[in-house]
Amino acid sequence: MDESQTVAPASNTPNPSTITPLSETLSCGHTQDVRVHYILKPEAVGEQKEIVFYYLVMAKGGTVRAGTQALAVEHGDVNGTFSLMLPVEYDIAPLAEMLIYTISPNQEPIADSVKFQVENCFANKVDLHFSPAEGLPASDTRLRVGASPGSLCTVRAVDKSILLMKPEAELSPSSVYNLLPVKELQGYHHGTDMLPMDPQEECIAAEKIIVNGVTYAPVSEPDEEDTYSILKLYSHHPGHARVLDSGYPVMAETLPAAVETVRKYFPETWIWDLVPLTSNGSAELPLTIPDTITEWKANTFCTSSDTDFGLSPTVSLRAFQPFFVELTLPYSVVRGEAFMLKATVFNYLTRCIRVSISLASSADFRATPVEKEEDSYCLCMNGRKTVSWAVTPISLGNVNFSVSAEALKMELPCGNEVAVLPETGQKDTVIKQLLVEPEGIETEATFNSLLCANGNSEAGKISLKLPLNVVQGSARAYVTVLGDILGTAMQNLQQLLQMPFGCGEQNMVLFAPNIYVLDYLNKTGQLSEETKSKAIGYLVSGYQRQLNYKHLDGSYSTFGEHYRQPGITWLTAFVLKSFAQACSHIFIEEKHIQDALAWLAGKQKENGCFRSSGTLLNNAIKGGVDDEVTLSAYITIALLEIPRPITVRIHTHKVPFMSSPGSAASPLPHSLYPSES
Repeated sequence: MDESQTVAPASNTPNPSTITPLSETLSCGHTQDVRVHYILKPEAVGEQKEIVFYYLVMAKGGTVRAGTQALAVEHGDVNGTFSLMLPVEYDIAPLAEMLIYTISPNQEPIADSVKFQVENCFANKVDLHFSPAEGLPASDTRLRVGASPGSLCTVRAVDKSILLMKPEAELSPSSVYNLLPVKELQGYHHGTDMLPMDPQEECIAAEKIIVNGVTYAPVSEPDEEDTYSILKLYSHHPGHARVLDSGYPVMAETLPAAVETVRKYFPETWIWDLVPLTSNGSAELPLTIPDTITEWKANTFCTSSDTDFGLSPTVSLRAFQPFFVELTLPYSVVRGEAFMLKATVFNYLTRCIRVSISLASSADFRATPVEKEEDSYCLCMNGRKTVSWAVTPISLGNVNFSVSAEALKMELPCGNEVAVLPETGQKDTVIKQLLVEPEGIETEATFNSLLCANGNSEAGKISLKLPLNVVQGSARAYVTVLGDILGTAMQNLQQLLQMPFGCGEQNMVLFAPNIYVLDYLNKTGQLSEETKSKAIGYLVSGYQRQLNYKHLDGSYSTFGEHYRQPGITWLTAFVLKSFAQACSHIFIEEKHIQDALAWLAGKQKENGCFRSSGTLLNNAIKGGVDDEVTLSAYITIALLEIPRPITVRIHTHKVPFMSSPGSAASPLPHSLYPSES
């Protein structure tokens, strides 16, 4: 359906044309009727029998629409209106600016502009909905996703309570559009960009025009831009001048019956999945509604090679039953610690019911009712009843608590009426777990053993001795047998692969393990694409960050040259070795390696040792030692582990602990050149 709107005069020329402004936000997928009102004096028309209006539409810092409107004119004063049809699509969101102008025979511009607020929409139209949108816990539903054919969609559904904690973090069209670097261009460059004939004086003063006895006075809004500046913007901004100079091409179903429900699955996140769409742009997921009585909030965003990004509105699924019980208990307790277990029964039926509430007995705990138990309780519409037990756990681990609320068929009066038996959900049972931890202080001992079978079977014995005061039932042991000496570390790979951050020392401590993990997994054939991509991303980030702490002389320090710290010998050697080893995984500029190598070579003394420079904040990097011999050994090891030729001369024969080249004890690689002197 087309919409119509008009814009107030904004021209400072004596022959005004005005566009009717729109106060409301334009909806995507519609065509907007933009009305233009014009008043032209005879001198503006001259001998022309036709006058051509040009229009441009700018959004996101570029011109997205251009066209013309030709009007036949008669001699004398000319005034009237015409309409332009503006398709409202994603390419003009979130803010579109329209400029309309014409040029009189005496080269006088007649122009006006207006801004339109546009709905935040996307090229990839994404639809998401549940069918049915309401159901009993543990019942079936379907989630249907629609978008451009071949799109890949991420689907998420979480408990509504999660979103209430931080609603501003929710993905929305406005949050996506707020990431745009340019929403509109404002102003124009002065100086060298100014035209030589630009007038330095004020524009022509706005004059009133009288047509057929009616006086028209130009009106400008307080925040309205001068049309002349807009014309300059369009003509000076790269890529827009050609538009002015060219030919302007127009570019709830019924809930299923159930006698009893047993609820024990209460996630906070229900759906978190990638869904590829078919060639017809749809997908359907069969789902089972979790047991939580709540409202589930779901949304999805999709990407496509043809239509790019799209985001669905947030949709809801209501998991509800008119009669249910809810448990209140802590996350964990210590064995022997008494706590209060509360069960609250809710009745959202339109009639009164009688219910019995019971806690299933168990050998894992002792429970005593806080108040005198009754055979049944009366609950009328929107009523609730809470029953409490004092519970003391006597077993360790996860202990199940099962509470049932059952509607009873009884002739006893309930309120002012006879209690009824609901047709659905006559009994609701909730099972929740409580973590019971042992009393005392947890201690842990680890025993390691290395077995070398050499083709034969071999047995190893480990003696496990428990302390005399161990808490009964708390002792536990597990055995891990691995055919890989680094297997234990590889099982905790997430602790080794980390994003480098912090100062020059912290960054390198987190940077180096990524190299070792990549090398090990690659050589043992265990490197997956996911792990490789993650580790390389960390290496690139750490490499770029470490360059912030490089000095002009090629050395590195904890906080960089900006803080007037001297280069640190230990840290520079560490960086040199790590950068050289990382070359097989990421791009490392050769200059950074050679600069560090040259700086270290300049620190070597006549006796072959290396002078210490600078101070580390974390001495663990150098193993707790602090003398020239260990420093020289550290640097030498770093040089030997560099997997490339070294072109800087190092006095290797003078280092006290190193053998000369060709020595059988410890031959040096040819890439480490000894001094000739």
